[in-house]
Amino acid sequence: MQQRPSSSPGRVPVPEAKRGGAAPRPVRRGPIPKRHGFHPAPFPGLGGVGSSTTRAGGGPPPVPTSCSAPAAVTLCRSPWLPPLSAAQVSKKLVNSVASCADDALAGLVACNPGIRLLQGHRVALRADLEGIRGRVALLSGGGSGHEPAHAGYIGKGMLTGVVAGAVFASPAVGSILAAIRAVTRAGAAGTLLIVKNYTGDRLNFGLALERARAEGAAVQMVVVGDDSAFAAPKKAGRRGLCGTVLVHKVAGALAEAGASLNEIVKTVSAAAKAMGTLGLSLSPCSVPGSKPTFQLAHDEMELGLGIHGEAGVRRMKVVSADEAVETMLTHMTDPSNASRLPLSPGSSVVLVVNNLGGLSYLELGIVAGAAVRSLESRGVHVARALVGSFMTALEMAGVSLTLMLVDEELLRLIDAKTTAMAWPNLAAAPAMSRREEVPAPKEEAETVQPATGTGPGGQRAQLVLERVCSTLLALEDELDELDRAAGDGDCGHTHARAARAIQEWVRARPPPAAPAQLLSALADLLLQEMGGSSGVLYGLFLTAAAQPLHRRGDLPAWADATDAGIEAVRRYGGAAPGDRTMLDSLCAAGEVLQGLRAPGANPLQVLAAAVQSAEAAAEATRHMEAGAGRASYISSAQLLQPDPGAVAAAAVLRAVLEGLQS
Repeated sequence: MQQRPSSSPGRVPVPEAKRGGAAPRPVRRGPIPKRHGFHPAPFPGLGGVGSSTTRAGGGPPPVPTSCSAPAAVTLCRSPWLPPLSAAQVSKKLVNSVASCADDALAGLVACNPGIRLLQGHRVALRADLEGIRGRVALLSGGGSGHEPAHAGYIGKGMLTGVVAGAVFASPAVGSILAAIRAVTRAGAAGTLLIVKNYTGDRLNFGLALERARAEGAAVQMVVVGDDSAFAAPKKAGRRGLCGTVLVHKVAGALAEAGASLNEIVKTVSAAAKAMGTLGLSLSPCSVPGSKPTFQLAHDEMELGLGIHGEAGVRRMKVVSADEAVETMLTHMTDPSNASRLPLSPGSSVVLVVNNLGGLSYLELGIVAGAAVRSLESRGVHVARALVGSFMTALEMAGVSLTLMLVDEELLRLIDAKTTAMAWPNLAAAPAMSRREEVPAPKEEAETVQPATGTGPGGQRAQLVLERVCSTLLALEDELDELDRAAGDGDCGHTHARAARAIQEWVRARPPPAAPAQLLSALADLLLQEMGGSSGVLYGLFLTAAAQPLHRRGDLPAWADATDAGIEAVRRYGGAAPGDRTMLDSLCAAGEVLQGLRAPGANPLQVLAAAVQSAEAAAEATRHMEAGAGRASYISSAQLLQPDPGAVAAAAVLRAVLEGLQS
């Protein structure tokens, strides 16, 4: 059947069927088949479908029912189920539930000139199909929602093409067959289908394989089952998880090197058997338009779950990352576990730390470090480590660990170059928990060693610092509460951290008696220990304020010190009085502290007036519109409390006054 030319750019025309073969039927886009766990009527003629696999004994192995079989009707939700309320449906940034799989694939193609869509099908192919002439073509796929799998692995040295289904739904047989025809007509020396071990994928890819063989195409299929969750053997076999990506890479490197179809099947089948994956999640996921697939209490995590929201084998309390990783690796290698990966001291592995979709990369890094340490403690050599999002389950906040036992040949295939966008720029070097650190430059020795406060000046400084610390610790909760309205709610925590650092510093040795050295030492301490922008701002103020005090110690020098500190904060912080920041308190106090320049000024009286002015300025920030800092991004209508930074600065000044008075 001649296809009508498409007006859309970036689409590969669909090849005609060979004489005697069925012509490709138009494929309906959108949520074509059912999702896992829902079984509408299958297409006619599915009974007795065979598939070519490498299973010993011949015949297709049993299949799990976690993914979809093809459907004769399109259903987003069964009509006999009550409609979902808006509160039950998870929020998704999509155009529509029906089009989300097509839109995602179109976006990938739009941003990657090396990938093109196959006209009339949810199929993505290498744009340079002429490059596969005389080489084996590799096709994979499955339900959408696992991005970047599988289309992200299309490229030279990995997949030739991918057939995508709706979210968590197996792709249509017609689309799989169209993809096989496209690569066959491009001159491929055979086609290998790499399929995850799920019912719908096995049936649909298997039927397409049989129809393609009937047309004379050389096609084989390898089914990947790397799940290490189940302690007892399952009739359906092990589910296909993130380890499938490593199979893509090994097969792609072999195909690019010109290996035959039989050679590739033999190598990847052996590699797939020497592989295990286990998932752990802190949250469920939700298919667009549906409620979450399961529920987890705030203090629970799920071990051994699948990539379609299926429940795992064990629900456990939330534990530390180290303990969670240890639990996962112990389960994966437990001799009593029927799906275990035999791991012994001296083994060499490729480790994949896979984000299941919603885990932060901060957490992912912590898990990766824990995995490397735990494997090293078992005497296992981590030859390569891949960390990132490789096969996800929508927005699930979880992680999976994949281990593949490797020798030098497999490692060479893993290291082979590829243009696939989702494969990381992997260093050809092992992972290890301890690497030689870069020596830090040594600070120049101070010309003048700070004198410790053994005299009256040092004792006075210690009293003042103790009062400041106790004040900030008492204000921790109040400052955090003020900060939640406009920031990340940690202002009190940050100031309390500074207070504890000062307390430890004072206990270790008396503070310097000389004012300039005291302020400089405090600046260094806060810059190192306080953290956040507050630590930098206080460090700037104290560093600049110390400069005038190096030369003089009279009262006007303290006014100069205050001016220098305020100017440094304004210059580098970018704020000004009236911007609802700590500068409002500091500038108000600074104006009053100019009274220290007057002959015969009483320093405590001037400081008391400065404190009152600073406190009034801090209270006045309640009515200001923020002009700097995180609060500047918040509507002024939502800022009903004084600025926490201004309140903290005024409180520090009050504590200094009380310390001097005592």
